Amino acid sequence: MSARRLLALFSLAIGSTAQAQTQDLGEGFLCCNMRANGSWISDSNYEEDKATVVRVGTPLKHDGFGRYRVHVLIDGKRSSIGNDYSRDLSLDVFARRYIVKEDPRPKVAAARPPIRAAIESFKVANGMTKEQVLMAVGYPMSSENPSLDAKEWKYWLSSFAPFTVTFGADNLVSKVEGDAATLAKVYAK
Repeated sequence: MSARRLLALFSLAIGSTAQAQTQDLGEGFLCCNMRANGSWISDSNYEEDKATVVRVGTPLKHDGFGRYRVHVLIDGKRSSIGNDYSRDLSLDVFARRYIVKEDPRPKVAAARPPIRAAIESFKVANGMTKEQVLMAVGYPMSSENPSLDAKEWKYWLSSFAPFTVTFGADNLVSKVEGDAATLAKVYAK
């Protein structure tokens, strides 16, 4: 087989895979509180000096894919959710984590007052469900948390500030561990 024909077949195979990953997800809502640095929203969800919070339930529209990016329109402005630390997930699976069809805000509003306050403050509280933790602080990086069924989820407030959320036998948050400065920012006691 000629090199040209082999290259054409390889390109066709890559194109088919890319097309399968690039289905339009339409309109939806942001799954969780995320931090944006300008138009960039990273799955690391690091706290940065100039970061702004994009709230759980923010309406958005899927606007395509890029290399390790899910483009969205928020209030008509283009932003990109970057798959920086969860590249073991296909881009389509990654996108479906962050763009949800059901508005999560009614679930936040229905939560008990201390849980609702924690979610609104970008914090984790004892007694939260896994879904509530996700709404509050986003998804843990899948590179360090391969299964959402795990009893511990490791997060990073910054590249030097890890914290761990532990779920008890009832699958509710039983403790949050990290250094004192990090816990002051992420743990609603």
